[in-house]
Parts: sequence; C-alpha cells; structure tokens
Amino acid sequence: MAAFNRNLVLAFVVVLSISSMEVSFAARHLMQSSQPTLPTIPTIPTLPKVALPPLPAMPTLPKAAAALPPMPATPLPTMPSLPTMPTTMPKVTLPPLPASLPTIPTTMPSFPTINIPTTLPSIPFFTPPPSTTSP
Repeated sequence: MAAFNRNLVLAFVVVLSISSMEVSFAARHLMQSSQPTLPTIPTIPTLPKVALPPLPAMPTLPKAAAALPPMPATPLPTMPSLPTMPTTMPKVTLPPLPASLPTIPTTMPSFPTINIPTTLPSIPFFTPPPSTTSP
C-alpha cells in the first residue's frame, strides 16, 4: 500500500512539472510573438429621428346648468370626557408559602393484571353423515 502511495505521489510530481514547463513555454511564446492587428469595426449609420404627431386639443366639457344646493351642516356630537386614571398602583400581596412541601411517593402504584388464557377452547364439530355407498 505504501509503494502505491509513493508511486502516486511521484506521478503527480511528474505531471505537475511537465504541465508547468508547458505553461512557461506557452507564456514565453506569447510574449515573444507580436500582437495581432485588430479588425476595424464598421461604423453604425445614424437612425432618422421620428417626429410624433401633435396631440389633439382637449374638448370643452359642458357646464352644469344649475348650481347644486349646499350640503346641510350637521353639528358634531361632543366627545365624552376621559375617565380619571388612578395615580397610585394597588399593593400586590402574594399568598404565603407552605411550611413544608408534600412528600413524593417512592413506590409505584400497582397496575391491574390481565389474565390471558393460554389454551384455546375446543370447537364442537358435527359428525359426518353416513355414506350410502361403500368404497
């Protein structure tokens, strides 16, 4: 098992060293090569401006022929006065603590027992009718 782990680590080291050499060769090649010329982008023609048609004139609405009668004014009822709040809080008294705590039972109460019959009752069977033919 140890030999397998050693070979696996050695294989990883070899793969990493080869890949790092390839990466450095590729980076050196990219640095030494000249940059390519970028293609020219064609110009976009300008779009024509579209003028919106003028909005139609607002029509005049007919005026109300007769003025409406004024609304009758109803007097608002008076608000009732707020009740007076007490300024002092009542004294709260707690009931006295019991002199001693009740005792905790140490024995469990007995549970009722159920008698389950261990034998099955016999079922009476009818006797077969006598046969008329002999075998």
